[in-house]
Amino acid sequence: MAEETIFSKIIRKEIPSDIVYQDDLVTAFRDISPRAPSHILIVPNKLIPTVNDVTEDDELMMGRMFSVARRLAREEGIDKDGYRLIVNCNAHGGQEVYHIHMHLLGGKPFGPLVVSLDD
Repeated sequence: MAEETIFSKIIRKEIPSDIVYQDDLVTAFRDISPRAPSHILIVPNKLIPTVNDVTEDDELMMGRMFSVARRLAREEGIDKDGYRLIVNCNAHGGQEVYHIHMHLLGGKPFGPLVVSLDD
């Protein structure tokens, strides 16, 4: 079984957080160190450490993360200009908290994501 994370405590409201959405499958809350004017984390209520741990049984929950992202983007007023969704996986992917989560970022232009394939 995966170790409990800070996100588990936020989901259970044991740690104060600015929760902007919660249902039986997912919870969304504002990032405490925002990288954009709108920066919301969307997490499954079930502890899944990484994308590599997602199973077929998790498909509804993973889909809900995207539909909640769409809803929150509209509520934040960033849906028309655009926004970025990011899911990191493991250390090389930049994952810091091992409870899968999606970053919803918007409110400013980001430009194209440039990745060098030469390295």
